[in-house]
Amino acid sequence: VQLQASGGGLVQAGGSLRLSCVASGRTFSNWAKAWFRQVPGKEREFVAGVGWPGASTYYADSVRGRFSISRDDADNKVYLQMTNLKPEDTAVYLCAADHDLRTLREDSTSRSRYWGQGTEVTVSS
Repeated sequence: VQLQASGGGLVQAGGSLRLSCVASGRTFSNWAKAWFRQVPGKEREFVAGVGWPGASTYYADSVRGRFSISRDDADNKVYLQMTNLKPEDTAVYLCAADHDLRTLREDSTSRSRYWGQGTEVTVSS
């Protein structure tokens, strides 16, 4: 089972990036999915999540209004559209899947979670 994230890169402040995460090895069409980010020396931070069923969404305050998460269950993918990027958005972004959105948001010790490898986002000022 693998979650593969891609789409990171170097962008100037105010720019946009779209991250993608594709699952292989099993289907996650009925799982909640989320994006986290991590900066060296800091705790991993929940960024955005999308639930199942119904595709409800939740965003960290720091990204609400600038980032948008979406899912494509037919292709086993989840996306993160990032706009108006700021230098403080610089981090390694990781995708994750778990049974529900609340668990993704609140339970960092969940044993049912699948993590993808990260994709690096660098925002220059």
